[in-house]
Amino acid sequence: MDPAAGRVVEIYQRHAVTWSRERGDRLPERAWLDRFLGLLPAQPSVLDIGCGPGVPIAEYLVANGCRVAGVDASSAMISMCADRFPEQHWQVADMRQLDLNRTFDGIVSWDSFFHLPQADQRSMFPVFTRHAAAGAALLFTSGPAAGEQIGSYQGEPLYHASLDGDEYRKLLRDNGFGVVAHAVEDPDCGLHTIWLARLD
Repeated sequence: MDPAAGRVVEIYQRHAVTWSRERGDRLPERAWLDRFLGLLPAQPSVLDIGCGPGVPIAEYLVANGCRVAGVDASSAMISMCADRFPEQHWQVADMRQLDLNRTFDGIVSWDSFFHLPQADQRSMFPVFTRHAAAGAALLFTSGPAAGEQIGSYQGEPLYHASLDGDEYRKLLRDNGFGVVAHAVEDPDCGLHTIWLARLD
């Protein structure tokens, strides 16, 4: 495993305030979040895995009537969420060991799951299923092809990894999810590669 994979959380922890300021409240994900919301019941419960500072994604979910539970491995990020949305539930947690003993109508893992090494990504699909209520929707981002990439944030190497599309489809299927929509490097969403699935 690339040593940069073990430093992702500390990078976000150190630079949480800067990250939040630079991320801002721009929402290029709006169309995909709306598709996700369209699969959910009224006043749904949503689990935001790797929620970051809570803006803009959790903010948008809350504004659309969702009851949000957010988890992130960075305590600095979770503190910002708790300050911004004290009526929601926030918890410092490693997504790989997540076991909240409850299920949700929807699960989002936007720009977070793809920081995990490939083996850890494979092991996340049972975690998704364990937290998914009947018919739950799942929205996550990945890379466009299998491999590892080292980006940079604030001059520090920032790790990303991806499986290939066929393997994601198989992992979803093997864990009870059917693909609803998928886009590779969506030009209308900042070239994100996006998966929207639903528990069968």
